[in-house]
Amino acid sequence: MVTRAVASEPPDASAVPRTYAASAADTGSDLVSSLGTSRTAGSWVNSDGKPVVAVTDEAAAAEVRQAGAEAKLVDHSMDELKSATSTLRSAPRVAGTAWVMDYRSNEVVVRGDSTVSAADWSRMTRVAGDIGGFVRMERTEGTFTTRLNGALPLLSTAGRCSAGFNVTDGQRDFILTAGHCGPNGSVWFADNRGNQQIGPTVQQNFPGGDFSLVEYASGDAGAGADVVSIGDGKGVRITGAADPAVGQRVFRSGSTSGLRDGEVTAVNATVNYPEGTVTGLIETNVCAEPGDSGGPMFSEGIALGVTSGGSGDCNAGGTTFFQPVTKALEALDVKLLVAAQNGSGQGASPAPSATQSAVAPGDASPGSSASVSGTDASTLLSRLADPKNAGPGLLVVAGSLVALVATRFIRAEQDRKAYRRYYSATWG
Repeated sequence: MVTRAVASEPPDASAVPRTYAASAADTGSDLVSSLGTSRTAGSWVNSDGKPVVAVTDEAAAAEVRQAGAEAKLVDHSMDELKSATSTLRSAPRVAGTAWVMDYRSNEVVVRGDSTVSAADWSRMTRVAGDIGGFVRMERTEGTFTTRLNGALPLLSTAGRCSAGFNVTDGQRDFILTAGHCGPNGSVWFADNRGNQQIGPTVQQNFPGGDFSLVEYASGDAGAGADVVSIGDGKGVRITGAADPAVGQRVFRSGSTSGLRDGEVTAVNATVNYPEGTVTGLIETNVCAEPGDSGGPMFSEGIALGVTSGGSGDCNAGGTTFFQPVTKALEALDVKLLVAAQNGSGQGASPAPSATQSAVAPGDASPGSSASVSGTDASTLLSRLADPKNAGPGLLVVAGSLVALVATRFIRAEQDRKAYRRYYSATWG
């Protein structure tokens, strides 16, 4: 059985891997913090793994170089970039638009998808013009949508979604997933006939944020709670939570499109979905498709985000947004369930608020491998994880589903009946 640990418990500093303890992104963020938002305009990690800090004056550039980072002189400070996004946010809302602060180009980039009318786009262009020449307008193909449809491992009358990471409040265990997946009270199942109940959504934040908690009916995530699936019966052990850096290579796993990788292109993104506006998101060029909602994003075994939405697909590519894990954990007052390290059983891990990107972005990997069906009690889990035996596209996101699939009865018969009625038209 896998020893369970909690990411936010104080770690033994000597046990923290050097990869995470001394990261390039930490250097960049520390410099930005010390120099202030009037003299800097963000930081990112170069392709060689070195930190780059955007600065507005030569004195600040000298301090950055002295600290061992690269300095890039820019015209507009973080204060100016934030003021621009505040102006955009106060303008009349247009569904199908999104904006980010592009640290590398020192611009605010506003994107409009195919649903934005010419009149709305012209109006937003005028708003951008009033702000200044550092706001860049871009049209994009596809549609900014929350990723909810498709054959998924979490199924309910509220919709279909993917599990993200296992978390706990110290007494009961939960699945952290996307908030748009369903409102409070949504009851989730691991199968399409309502025979294997997972549990209900007990806390939801959407729009505004995009995260929610699904409580295990048994109260316990079970063995393998620290593992996320990457397909073919394989998994990655999660050892902590962190915030990613711009330029960092990341990985996303989802039931529809499996394991995919890409790069963080921006942080603190704002997206105007048709259902409402979500702020503080991570923007990436990792592809995703309907069915991947709520699935985990990670790198080097560190939990980074859960899939929110985006545009495009894994054939043509596109943009995908993620809810940061650290912000969700803080808002929900829960802790990540992680793997014990070094065989000590103590679960030492990086602090949840740490930034993880010490290795060169191109050299990053998902993390240490694990089997999603490696425990003695997982015969049923192995069958569920096999696409030949499960409902279409049904891949178990975490080994923790051992406990939930063992549930032999539905505690609320009315939920079972409502579930069957809801899916009778689309499932056999």
